[in-house]
Amino acid sequence: MATTELPRRNPGASGRTPPKPQPGAPSRALRVRAASGWEKFMRRVEARQETET
Repeated sequence: MATTELPRRNPGASGRTPPKPQPGAPSRALRVRAASGWEKFMRRVEARQETET
């Protein structure tokens, strides 16, 4: 019985390319940073409201 080898693939070589960002659209890194800042802001607001009541 002959065995056939599967073709070798590079990791991540799915043939798909990530979509190109629209001109003027924020980068992924910027969106992640903004989300992190928003979470910190909301925690600060919640802490401030707890001390006021």
